[in-house]
Amino acid sequence: MPVKYKVTEKTQPGIVGGGKRKFYALPVISGDLILDRMIKRIEKISSLSGGDIHAALYELADIAIEGLAEGYIVHMGELGNFRISLNSEGKDSPDEVTAAAIKKFSIIYTPGPRFKEMLKNVKLQKV
Repeated sequence: MPVKYKVTEKTQPGIVGGGKRKFYALPVISGDLILDRMIKRIEKISSLSGGDIHAALYELADIAIEGLAEGYIVHMGELGNFRISLNSEGKDSPDEVTAAAIKKFSIIYTPGPRFKEMLKNVKLQKV
């Protein structure tokens, strides 16, 4: 199934008055595939109950959060990997870099092999 995209006009960021307007492609979002819907799909193709799938996925999230907090890269097989990243202020000496210099945390996601393959083979459809 192709990834649908639409065309939108945007101004140049950071330029007073918007600068030259250009056209860009944006993906068309079909909605949300929520956890409950995914659980129902898994339930149809497996021998597990919805409650078992739900519990396992929530525990997986808990364990992944613990691992990230402990400084691990969390490998999720075909889903990919998650790791913590941080942004800090630059300082003139190593001694000046303290916890107060850290301004933001984020989680970096690296797709797994099947996700990367999907991205290589994606078909597009303009709407």
